[in-house]
Amino acid sequence: MAELLSFLIVIAAGLFLSEVFRKFHLPYVVGLILAGVVIGPFGFNILEVDPTIDFLGTIGLVFLMFMAGLEIKFSSFRKTIGRAAKFSVINGIVPFVAGFAVATYFGYNLIGASLLGIIFISSSVAVVIPMMESLGMMKTKLGKLIVSGTILEDIFSLLLFSLFLQILSPTTEIPLYLFYIIIFISLYALRLLIPKAREYFHTLHDKSNSFEEELRFILVLLIGTVVFFELLGMHPIIAGFFIGLVLSDSIKNKILLKKIHAISYGLFIPIFFLVIGAGMDVGVLFNGGGALLLIGAVVGVSILAKFCSGWFATRIHGFTFQESAFAGTATLPQLSTSLAVAFVGLEMGVIDDQLITAMIVLSIATTFFGPILMKSLASHYAKKESKAPEPILQ
Repeated sequence: MAELLSFLIVIAAGLFLSEVFRKFHLPYVVGLILAGVVIGPFGFNILEVDPTIDFLGTIGLVFLMFMAGLEIKFSSFRKTIGRAAKFSVINGIVPFVAGFAVATYFGYNLIGASLLGIIFISSSVAVVIPMMESLGMMKTKLGKLIVSGTILEDIFSLLLFSLFLQILSPTTEIPLYLFYIIIFISLYALRLLIPKAREYFHTLHDKSNSFEEELRFILVLLIGTVVFFELLGMHPIIAGFFIGLVLSDSIKNKILLKKIHAISYGLFIPIFFLVIGAGMDVGVLFNGGGALLLIGAVVGVSILAKFCSGWFATRIHGFTFQESAFAGTATLPQLSTSLAVAFVGLEMGVIDDQLITAMIVLSIATTFFGPILMKSLASHYAKKESKAPEPILQ
């Protein structure tokens, strides 16, 4: 009975409180985190994160990373991979150094500083891609460079995080070089075998119920693959992300994608963000002194490092000052990968409550202001282009 009550509180908070916060024009994810704060121990204390809710939050975390991987289409950036690699290296190294420096300054050890640097590398594909689509920039040279670069940054940050975990707490006795060779061979094999497995699966089932059957097939494939990679020694969130990558180009049915999206964002993922909010120690915001200084430094340095490195990485590709400023702004949002890695770091005791609170504030700030700044710069650029004289036809 207690488990059902906790589950009811979570889904009700996700349904009603998040909508209340959206009335204030806050992004959905921000609303969910704030809803978690309200019902959590640092709010009205009406939710106890018991093992059941914690397990559902873990499932939500896996689905979050799966959907982040599913958003990425390899076919969309094959032609820009060279420029995107240069963009992502610049937009990754500078934030990593900045994050490492901030953590070191505030007294965190080498492990904690390295983790914050890894977190600073990532940019939120789940925020960037929808914004680029809404602004009509997905097919432009600038849009392709930004999207491809942020995709590579997320992939690179997760690979670094995987290596970080294996060094910190080895989960396999296989030598690291051999471990990653096995992982990449397995992923490549899945990329080849999954389409054939889906075709064979369709021949065994009634086509009139194909969507429901295929949805169950995808869910079994996701959980089964995560379990398989976890047995090999890979963390579930990394496995979830990479199986999303593997499936991204093979799932083309829009109805099926909508159903996967509905299950993920309609149930499991909101629970994860609510659990994140419930675990957020808002008391550090009122303690003053070092805690507030840490939060301000994490937010300010991350934004400055991402913007400046994104601006420079775009500028060296020949884009204008205005276009480079837009690119720098587009790399600011930090959500899925950042919170997932930070959450795991908290569970492992690598980072503390103050730093996880700083990361949540960073995610809220960048996912709220990032899209607003993108829209502003995009509209300003569009107006500037519309005022430009038309070329004389000869």
